[in-house]
Amino acid sequence: MKIYDISIELNNDTIVYPGNASVNISEYAKIPESSSNLSKIEMGSHTGTHIDAPFHVSNEGEKLGKFPLNYMVGDCKVFDFSYLKPGESINIEDFEKTSDLVGGILNGDRILVKTSNSERGFNQFYEDFVYLSGDCAEWLASKGIVFFGIDYLSVKQKGSKDNRSHTAFLDKNIPIAEGINLKNVLEGVYQLVFLPLKINNIDGAPARAILIDNK
Repeated sequence: MKIYDISIELNNDTIVYPGNASVNISEYAKIPESSSNLSKIEMGSHTGTHIDAPFHVSNEGEKLGKFPLNYMVGDCKVFDFSYLKPGESINIEDFEKTSDLVGGILNGDRILVKTSNSERGFNQFYEDFVYLSGDCAEWLASKGIVFFGIDYLSVKQKGSKDNRSHTAFLDKNIPIAEGINLKNVLEGVYQLVFLPLKINNIDGAPARAILIDNK
C-alpha cells in the first residue's frame, strides 16, 4: 500500500486565489510564559486544498455539511492531461480518448484531473492555469459523477464570465475539490480520502486529502 498526500502545505507563504483571504499563522502563547505553546490560524474558506459547496456560487445553494462522506471517500479515477499547455482547457474529447487505466466516465465516479498545473507547482500564482471548460463540466455532471477535483485553486478560467465549471456541478450538489497536488501521482484508480474541516454552515473549507494505491 502506498499513500500519496495530495494536499498543499499551509503556511504564511501559501498562495491564494487573488481576492481571497491570505494565510496568517502566528504565535498565540508560548512556554515558559504560558503552560503550553499555542498558535493562531487565520485563513479563508477556500485556502489551499479545499472543497467548494453549492453556497459558494448561489445564495440558495446547500452549505458545507450536507454532503455524505461517501461522496469524498472511495474509489477515484485520476486522469492525466499533462499534455495540455498553460491556459488551455480540459474538454470532452480529452476524457473520450483516455487510456484503459481509468476507462470511461460512469455514474457514481469520483474524478481527479492531473495537468501541467501540478508540475508548475504552487509556489506562485499563475493566471494561465489549465482549467475545465463549461461544456465539459456539464457533460461530466450529466454522467452522474459524485465528486470532481482539479490541480489548481480554481476549476474555472480566471476572468471568464462562463461560470458553468462551477455551477454545472454545484447546482447538482456535486462537490468540487480545488488545490490538489498530483505531481507524483500517475494516471489510474486509487482510494480517495478527502476530508474537509467539519464546518457546516459555510461555502467551503480547507481539507486534508490523500490517495491510496493498494496495488
